[in-house]
Amino acid sequence: MGINTLMKKTVSTMKYEGSKALMRKAYGYTKKRILKKHIPSKYHFKDILFINGCSLPHPPRYRVDHQIEQLHFNGYSCDSVYYEELDIEMVRYYRAFVFFRCPHTEVVEELITKAKYFNKTVFFDIDDLVIDHKYVKEIDYLNTMSKDELDQYMDGVNRTQKTLRMCDYAITTTGALATELNNYVDEVFVNRNVASEKMLDLSLKALKEKELKASENTGAVDDRIIMGYFSGSITHNEDFNLIINVVKEMFEKHSNVYLKVVGILDIPTELSDYKDRIIFEKFTDWTNLPDLIANIHINLAPLVQSIFNEAKSENKWTEAALVKIPTVASSIGAFKEVVTHEQDGILCNSIEDWKFYLDKLITDSAYREALGKQAYSSVISGWTTLSSGYKLFEFIESKLHDNIAFVLPSTQISGGVNVVIKHCNILRDQGKDVTIISMSEDDKNIVNKDGEIVVISYHRHTFHGLFRKCVATLWSTTEFLNMYSKIREKYYLVQNFETNFYEPGNHMRAWANLTYNFFSDIKYITISKWCEQWLLDKYNKKSGYVENGIDLSVFQYKERSFEGKIKILIEGNSNDYYKNVDESFKITNQLDRDQFEIWYLSYSGKPKEWYKVDHFLNKVPHDEVGKVYASCDILLKSSLLESFSYPPLEMMATGGVAVVAPNEGNIEYLVHEDNCLLYEQGNPESALQMIKEVCNNSTLRERIIENGLKTAQRKEWKNLEGEVLALYGYQLKSTEHNGENYEAKLV
Repeated sequence: MGINTLMKKTVSTMKYEGSKALMRKAYGYTKKRILKKHIPSKYHFKDILFINGCSLPHPPRYRVDHQIEQLHFNGYSCDSVYYEELDIEMVRYYRAFVFFRCPHTEVVEELITKAKYFNKTVFFDIDDLVIDHKYVKEIDYLNTMSKDELDQYMDGVNRTQKTLRMCDYAITTTGALATELNNYVDEVFVNRNVASEKMLDLSLKALKEKELKASENTGAVDDRIIMGYFSGSITHNEDFNLIINVVKEMFEKHSNVYLKVVGILDIPTELSDYKDRIIFEKFTDWTNLPDLIANIHINLAPLVQSIFNEAKSENKWTEAALVKIPTVASSIGAFKEVVTHEQDGILCNSIEDWKFYLDKLITDSAYREALGKQAYSSVISGWTTLSSGYKLFEFIESKLHDNIAFVLPSTQISGGVNVVIKHCNILRDQGKDVTIISMSEDDKNIVNKDGEIVVISYHRHTFHGLFRKCVATLWSTTEFLNMYSKIREKYYLVQNFETNFYEPGNHMRAWANLTYNFFSDIKYITISKWCEQWLLDKYNKKSGYVENGIDLSVFQYKERSFEGKIKILIEGNSNDYYKNVDESFKITNQLDRDQFEIWYLSYSGKPKEWYKVDHFLNKVPHDEVGKVYASCDILLKSSLLESFSYPPLEMMATGGVAVVAPNEGNIEYLVHEDNCLLYEQGNPESALQMIKEVCNNSTLRERIIENGLKTAQRKEWKNLEGEVLALYGYQLKSTEHNGENYEAKLV
């Protein structure tokens, strides 16, 4: 419960019910919320979950942490998890999933399958061609592996490809990678590796520290020119070997040239004569890199020509540019795509290029400085999480299915809840990502013959993700729409005149009534012509309308004989005065128990002591309710208030007879002595007379049963799906669902 709502209820209780009532309710609230052991769930509703399948520290930082930062800058909420810690329950709490270098596992497959069933989009992200033997076979280092090591490595490659093929789209770092990934998925988006806020912060600090040292240095001038090679891993030996002779020549030609190697690199014998001019730094934490790079003069990025290397990203250029250090790189792959030669970096197509430009950079400090400054400007404007994130957000947002949430007071079964669930199933089958937000502790998904709908308890979880559409379903649930900012379109599904749910004098009447005239940014929709009319007449609110339907597979026809004991069904919550269950029992209590048997069906209220009940059924699952109706001959329904009364229609569908007190919610489809019998409200004798007549007059009974069945058939849900979708602004598409394999498992 929000603090504003709690304060409103406190003031209202004090005003209308007095201090004693306030103390009583305060104690009850405290007992429920504080004294009771209440353990909220560890999962919360957000937009994107990144699943990291890489055990190395460097790649996930760029492809998980940095992309999360990009999306945070643009309004998405995100989480990450290592793939071995993936929980299938996580599928409920995110709109989309990004699998980074993630090998296939049973849990991964189950989550992807279930995500697709719920119309949640699945992306695969990768920054290297470790997806197929035809690519990785070019890595020389694999030749040094034992058979067992190689088999294990290739198993990971093949399992990674399997996950990739299961995903809807791919995200990657370079154009070359995108070209190859198009062989495995239909569409690939290039989101280049970029610098995080932390990288930018550390780089700026490194620059300031370098400038400070330079200004304070009054001693001998350090004329060394340091070339830096940041290898990262042993697989880069082959790349460095490309320029060994060039480096050797620079050593020979310039006595002030040094080489700093950071990471793992086998220095070849060709440079053994210059080992005193080679500075080694061990593989270090990335946070130390800005300082290390800032204190070199030229950044080296050689790459051997191969399809594997063409797919590599421009990280070395980016990291050096952040501290205004120029990069000399092989003119292949990402470097060729992003570096503008002789403006913000140097691109070499030959060994001669390497010799020429290294020599120029070593001897021309102004040239080095100009390249470094321009590289810094390029990176700041386009290679940071802040400057580049919108395009990633835009791509993901364009691929997500529309998501729509229905806010229910609880998932306890009732006619109104069943309508919402049916709408949810129709929307899910039409490709929408559907969530039910329960304003109670209810936190289990709803599963019935139509499929499964995600349920998230408002009290057990927090909400941070975007809803493109959100629907209030009871006056009290409009609070969520008003307090939650990440909703683009708001709807209020009005299923009754809820002001009259409360007896005169109850302050809740005023609160319920405010929801019909107070909102200007909510679209009103309804399932009742009566509700549509009073919303317009009383509150000047135009509303969308679609009639309610019935599932004839649940409420199947069964022929009745009306011989022997006649079974009469009474339905409704005895605690709700507007259901008027008392009147039904005042009627049936007068019947001869040798001729009649009374069944009572309720979802929450229990029989009162004076009710004469032969068979009481409580909280029957909706898929089983049709069997209850089919087991009885007559429905007696006495409600004072209904927006759309389902029980008479359900009895008609099963071939029984409905004896009903007319109200605004049932006269839309009930016709006296045609498809039902309407008795005078408050007149038990009228109802008794009609019960006896339907039992004795077979001609009347057969006409009512025949026309009642026709009424139900006209209102079958499958005939209304297009109208239901239009109510929420959608159009009817193919009924084939991409999660039918998972749906089969449900059955």
